[in-house]
Amino acid sequence: MDETQESKPPQPKRKRRLRVGRLFVLFLVLTVLICGIYSFNQYNTGAKLASGENLKTEEFIGNKLSPNDRENILVIGVDSRGEDKARSDTMMLVSWDKKKNDVKIISFMRDIYAEIPGYKSYKLNTAYYLGGVQLLTTTLQNMFDVPIHHYALIDFSSFESLVDIIAPDGVPISVEKDMSEKIGVSLTKGQHDLSGKELLGYSRFRHDSEGDFGRVSRQQIVMEALKNEVLSIKNLPNIPKFIGAAEGYIETDYTKMDKVKRVLEAITSGKVEIEKLTIPLEGTYSFNSYAHAGSVIEINVEKNKAAVSEFLKEK
Repeated sequence: MDETQESKPPQPKRKRRLRVGRLFVLFLVLTVLICGIYSFNQYNTGAKLASGENLKTEEFIGNKLSPNDRENILVIGVDSRGEDKARSDTMMLVSWDKKKNDVKIISFMRDIYAEIPGYKSYKLNTAYYLGGVQLLTTTLQNMFDVPIHHYALIDFSSFESLVDIIAPDGVPISVEKDMSEKIGVSLTKGQHDLSGKELLGYSRFRHDSEGDFGRVSRQQIVMEALKNEVLSIKNLPNIPKFIGAAEGYIETDYTKMDKVKRVLEAITSGKVEIEKLTIPLEGTYSFNSYAHAGSVIEINVEKNKAAVSEFLKEK
């Protein structure tokens, strides 16, 4: 009888284990609470930074997104300089397969000679000037037979601000040559951590032998670098502020909750791979000039349409 009683674990040890468990739960709750308060305050700080922006509501009717489809977002960069109407300087289709967690980016050259519904043929970037996001969307859909589900529009000044929020120490870029002409900054060849203004200047430079093709290539490099910054562990504390500022800096058809959801999905899903394509393909275009449109790039539409389809095809 005594031996049986002696084999039982001492009561005080169970109490200590219980206290340790309670302390762990309390620590976990406090951590979640502190992180929540921090995120909320940072989100509001970001929202206040962009509160002066007056985003207009663009007309947009996108393709319906089915559960197994790649999600295609038309990303448009403009340099409005305070004007109501501007041409689109950057036009990219960002295609995301959330299940496989890969991203494909198609960059469309702005000087492509395009059939714009309801107008004469002009440079592709004129479509946004003439009819906003919807006309540019329809033009791309007609030319390349590609579904576009959503859009995101950002002005260059807002781009600079968002870069400085997500990467306050700069974005690492290997600048391949000295650059300064008509980009508002002076960049020297070599590895640098670029601020928002410098990164924008790098992505816009085209006064060399590569011209607009080199500029588009640099834009794709910038997209890759920004993806790395958003997914970087060291920049996680900046995410709430970044999302808050994006509310005022990025115009899109996404709801507020959808914006947050897309960023969080990208962060929590691990490394995102990016494949890139530039339209037109090499060997499928020629240069021409028209009195009403200036210097343009005339492309073989069928060959480039096939390239877009093949690029987005599931493998």
